[in-house]
Amino acid sequence: MSEGTSWLQRPVTATQVTHRQRLWLYATAAAVMAFLVLPTLIVIPMSFSASQYLEFPPREWSLRWYRNYFGSPAWMQATATSLQVAVLTSLVSTPLGTLAAYGLHTSRWRGAGVVSLLLLTPLVVPGILVAIGVFYAYVQLKLVNSLTGLVLAHSMLAIPVVVLVVSAALKSFDLQQEMVARSLGAPRWQAFWLVTLPQIRFSVVSAAVLAFLTSFDEIIVSLFIAGGDHSTLTRNMFNALRDQIDPTIAAISTLVIALTSLLLVATQLRGAEPGAGGH
Repeated sequence: MSEGTSWLQRPVTATQVTHRQRLWLYATAAAVMAFLVLPTLIVIPMSFSASQYLEFPPREWSLRWYRNYFGSPAWMQATATSLQVAVLTSLVSTPLGTLAAYGLHTSRWRGAGVVSLLLLTPLVVPGILVAIGVFYAYVQLKLVNSLTGLVLAHSMLAIPVVVLVVSAALKSFDLQQEMVARSLGAPRWQAFWLVTLPQIRFSVVSAAVLAFLTSFDEIIVSLFIAGGDHSTLTRNMFNALRDQIDPTIAAISTLVIALTSLLLVATQLRGAEPGAGGH
C-alpha cells in the first residue's frame, strides 16, 4: 500500500480490516469514554470555586476548599487512616493473592476451579451484603472501628483483584522454565522466586497498585465497620455529602482523581520500560 494512502484505508489487523470499517467502533468507544470520564472531570473545576455551594461552572476561582481540606484535622486524620489501611491492604493481599493465583494455576486438583470461584465471590456478591456479613462477624470478634478490621476487610475485597491480574500473567508464562530450574535441584519456592516471579513482576506490581486503590476508594464496607479515630476518607466524604453540600468534597475528589491517575500512569510507564519484565 502506498505511503500516500489515507490512514482510513490502512489495515488494522491481519484480516485487512481498515480504520474506515472500524469507525463505528471508534465512535462507540469515544462515546462510552465521554460518558464515564466527563462527569468526573466536571468535579475538577468545581473544586476551584469560591462559592460555598457546589456550582458549575464556577463564577469565581479560589483555592478556598483546598485550604479547608489541608487545614482540617478531621480530614487529615481520615486521609492518614485511608492511606495507612490502603498500604497495609496492598502488603497483605498482594502476596496472598499471588500465591493463590500461582497455586490454582499449577494445581491439578479437580476442585481448583471451585476454589477459584470462591476466591472471586467478593467481586460478584453485592457490596452491601458483604458489608452486612463483615459487620456481623466483627461485632462478635470486637473488630468494629479498628484498623486491623479495616485491613482484613479490605484485603478480602482486594485479593480477588490480585488473583485475576496475576492469573492472567501466569497463563502467558511458560512454566517449563520453572520446571527446568527445579530439575537442576532448586526447591520449588526458590524456582518460583528466581524464575517465575521476575517474569511476572510487572503484573504483581500492577496488582499491588490495584489493591491499594481498591482499599483507598472503598466506601460500603467502611460505612459499616469504620468510625471514631479510624474513620476513612471515603466514609467522611459520604457523611459530609449526606449531611451538607460541602465543596471540600470536590477538592478531595480532585486530589483522589490525581492520585489514582498518577499511580496508574506510573505503573504503565514502568511496565513499558525495556527490561521491565512481566506480561
